[in-house]
Amino acid sequence: MTPVVAQVSITAIIPMLSAIANRQWQQFKELEANFVSQYGVEVWQDVFNFRLKPALDKDSDRWLLFQWCGEGIISVKNVA
Repeated sequence: MTPVVAQVSITAIIPMLSAIANRQWQQFKELEANFVSQYGVEVWQDVFNFRLKPALDKDSDRWLLFQWCGEGIISVKNVA
């Protein structure tokens, strides 16, 4: 976990949790994009993995997974 993650205020995470709880996918995606533009992708990955996702109940975690899977593959990166 990067040191910046510990400095991310809980007020940046709560709106995302609320969007998930209210099943507002578009709002979650907007909040996620704003977070990434402010802190960067690496910090988002750590915040998501170590702070946001562990806070989700089973139904919310499943709902979020279904939303991501429902978007399909947007692009394919060729890894050599």
